[in-house]
Amino acid sequence: MENLDPRVDAFIAKSSAFAKPILEHIRQVVHETSPLITETIKWGFPFFDYNGPVCNMSAFKEYCSLGFWKATLLNDTYNVLKIGDGKAGSFGPIKSIDDLPSKEILADLIRQAMALNESGIKVPVKKEPAPKTELIVPDYFLDFLATKPRAIETFHNFSNSHKKEYTEWIIDAKTEATRLKRMETALEWMSEGKSRHWKYKG
Repeated sequence: MENLDPRVDAFIAKSSAFAKPILEHIRQVVHETSPLITETIKWGFPFFDYNGPVCNMSAFKEYCSLGFWKATLLNDTYNVLKIGDGKAGSFGPIKSIDDLPSKEILADLIRQAMALNESGIKVPVKKEPAPKTELIVPDYFLDFLATKPRAIETFHNFSNSHKKEYTEWIIDAKTEATRLKRMETALEWMSEGKSRHWKYKG
């Protein structure tokens, strides 16, 4: 099929034995749901796009993850999404296919995400401040930072103020393109151990 990316084949091939059937299952469900979805690789792991990111999958040492880019806007009548709980992706750590919702539920969520992208609906920026004792970091931001151990280590070792500077910078992006660019920059800087405003210090 023309919408398959050989780099995704390579990603699956180099993944751990437990991860391969999970990744292949997710990929199959995505393309069975719609032939209009295309594949690409961003930050080293597979993304499924239709007028922008629909969802992405990742494979780590002990689990996989599946994340919907606009998870907060999906109508989760099945109560399967785990948003903002600090775990991987939109469903938490996935260690087997049984940890995923059924094909029918996944297909419905995928169709919803496609419709949101086609309509140009954006994730609203939260104006209210986060609780001082807890900083909510988007799951997709944590997921791609985890693709570079140095970056995720730097982020976790940051003070709360440094974490907040990066997180708000990502969330406050006005467009998807701007958010993607900022995330790439953040990944590069944190891989070098740099804070958000490193240019203005020292």
